[in-house]
Formats: sequence, C-alpha cells, structure tokens
Amino acid sequence: MRTLLSAALAVVLCALPAAPAAAAPGVPGDQPLPGYTIDNPPLAPATVHGKPSRVVQGVHEHAAFDLEVPPRWNGELVMWAHGYRGDTTVLTVDPPSYGLRQRLLEQGYAWAASSYYANGYDVRAGVLSTRDLVTRFAQEVARPRRTFLAGVSMGGHVTVRSIEQFPGVYDAALPMCGVLGDHELFDFFLDFQLVAQDLADVPAYPIPADYATSVVPKIKERLGLNGGGEPANELGRQFRDIVVDLSGGERPGGAAAFAYWQDFLFGLAGPDGGGTLAQEPGRVATNRDTVYRPVTPVNVNASVQRVEPADPVARRTARLTEVPAVSGRIDVPVLSLHDLGDAFVPFSMEQYYRADVARHGRSGLLVQRAIRAVGHCEFSDAEAGAAWDDLVRWERTGRRPQGDDVTNRAVVAAPSYGCRFTDPAAYSTGTRPLFTPCPTSRP
Repeated sequence: MRTLLSAALAVVLCALPAAPAAAAPGVPGDQPLPGYTIDNPPLAPATVHGKPSRVVQGVHEHAAFDLEVPPRWNGELVMWAHGYRGDTTVLTVDPPSYGLRQRLLEQGYAWAASSYYANGYDVRAGVLSTRDLVTRFAQEVARPRRTFLAGVSMGGHVTVRSIEQFPGVYDAALPMCGVLGDHELFDFFLDFQLVAQDLADVPAYPIPADYATSVVPKIKERLGLNGGGEPANELGRQFRDIVVDLSGGERPGGAAAFAYWQDFLFGLAGPDGGGTLAQEPGRVATNRDTVYRPVTPVNVNASVQRVEPADPVARRTARLTEVPAVSGRIDVPVLSLHDLGDAFVPFSMEQYYRADVARHGRSGLLVQRAIRAVGHCEFSDAEAGAAWDDLVRWERTGRRPQGDDVTNRAVVAAPSYGCRFTDPAAYSTGTRPLFTPCPTSRP
C-alpha cells in the first residue's frame, strides 16, 4: 500500500538507494549518493542586530547542509529536521520555519539543517545525517555547549528517535506535528481503508491498481461521502466516528477534520510498488489488534479484514531502520506541538508517545500542547516561538512548563480543549475558522 504523499504531490517516482550512506564505497562524502542530485541555492545571510550572520553551505556524508551563526554566538546550536520529501531524487535543505530562523539568531543561537542523504520516508537517513552534521558544525565553527533538536512531521520522528539513538548529544527536543507514534501512523492509514471497505461491503485488500478510480468512488457512494460535509447515511457517520476515534478521540473540530481530510486519505492508498521500506513504509502496518469504536450499526471488529504486517521484521525490530520504532525512553526535556484536526499525522500520535514515555517512568520530561487547527503543521509563529522559548527555559532552569492533557478522553472532548496554547491572533487564518473561537479568557 502506497501510504504517503507521492500521489498527492504528483511526484515522479524514481529508484532510491536502499543502503545507508556508510554502505556506499567509492563515493566521496562531498557528493550525493548515486541517483541523487542536490539543489541547495545560496542562502543570503540574515541581518541580526544590524550585522550579517555567517552562512556555511556544503555537502557532508552525501547530504547537503546549511548552517548559520549569528554575529554574537552564545555557543549553543539548534539542529533542524525537515519533513517528508516524497520519492524524489533531489536533496534540498530547509531553514527553520515559523519565524524560528530569525528568532534563534537574535537570541544568539546558531542553527544547522541537513537535506539527509536520502529521501522517501527514511527516518534512519534523517537521524544519521543530522548527527553527522553536529560533528561537521564542530569542525566549521566550534563544539557547541548545548545542542537542541527540533523537527516537523517526519522530522518529528527523526527528532524523537535521535534523542534515543544518541543519548548525550542533544540537550532538549521540540518535535512539531511529529510522527511520534512511529508505526501507528501507518496502522491509521491502513485502518482508514479497511474500515471504509468493510462498511461499504467492498473488499479491496490488497489494494488494486485501480483503487482510486474504481473502488473509492463506490465506497464513497455507499457511505454517503460525496457531499464533502456531513455523511449522508448512518454507515458514513459510523465511518466518520471511527476515524475520529482512531485519530485522537472525540475532540473539538473532529468532524470538520474528517470532512477536510477524507479525500486525501483515500488518495494515499495504492498497491505496493516494490523498492525500499522508505518508499513503502506501509509494509509495517497492521490492524491485528485494533479495536474500532463505535460498534453500531455495524460491529466492525467482527467483520473487518485483519491484516498482518507485510514486513514483520521491520515492525518488531528495535534497530534503526527507515521506519524505526520509538521507545519513549527519554532523558532530556521534550516539548511537542500538534494540530487537533491533523489527520495526515493525527493527534493520536501524541497519545501513543505519552503512553510510551509513561511506560518508562519519564512523564516528567514530556510536555505536549494542542493547537486548534486542522491542517498539517499549521502553527503560527507565535505558537512555535512560545514553545521554543518555554523549552529553553525548562532546559535552563529545570522548571517544567505547562501543557495539555492528551490522554484523558473527557478533557480532550471539552469544547475549549486546545485553547490554552492556540494563538488567538491566528484565528481567522488557514483552517482555524473550522473551530469555534476560544473564550477571551483562556483556561
């Protein structure tokens, strides 16, 4: 099952190297791996308190990189981990977004970002390339006194696996809209298709090549999903309620999020095209033990097709694979942000991560915040900036900042949930009008 953005972004599918960078003998480290090219145009220095920053760009261990140092560097470094690039063969670099690039520089922090040595859903490449760039930064500038790590979407997966993979390297982490539930993301994509097929009585797994053109229209018609709003029949409403439950439970904006994301989620499915696990991360997915709610009018738990992982070894290993597990055994402060209505990387990722961290007795090192938006990684500069400032203060002083309870179903379902850390000035932007305005005095 093609479980990620390839089709949605109309990306050309190309063969990607299957091996990590270290397994490319004969390729100099200042060159990309075979099959890849680099697009990293010059980055103009920022003006920081009236003076230009220092920008260094290059290629290290087959990955492009940018790093930037303010005129008055405080001796500390922020690593930025980008999100999913699709199955392209062009390596690109992102500076920190949400206004963080300028914010970091003005606060005295240097930052560095890698393209990673490979694209696709390759968290291993992100973890290794980001760690390699920490070493390169020390060579180019100096060894930092502290190193922070922030990442978005797949870069959030890179972030939380990195702090487990390399203990002692990173001092605190800021994953945003991150795949913190690791394999459960792909379980969710699988659940969506299988439940829709079951309720519509259209068995279609394994996914056929004509799924989008022949099967999905039939499913949508039988579930009354063609209107784009409220499903037209009770089976469609049950499907919506199951998807809302799987993506984080009853919560503000849940129904609106379903309507917003349903066509996109149907579009993610396709037959396994072969190639690497990074190209087909859905191979780790299973619904073997999934419990679906509600159970009326159809008890889906009794009727849905149950699917085992196509790659059970990748599912159960603790090794650093392209789609690695996250244990939740953390040793540094972690502050996360997540949009309540995101159904590409659903809010349930935060709930899975909270459970993993709690299982290891590390809950005191995790703070999570819900933002009232439906888009993927839809944060305002103020929301991201406040999270960053609070994380730094926490790491400095040991005083844990406030967050949201992501696991208490009654708390999450409250009409005002997510108001505490949502930027009121951003209410009219993007998907935020899908939520009712928060009270002027936020809880």
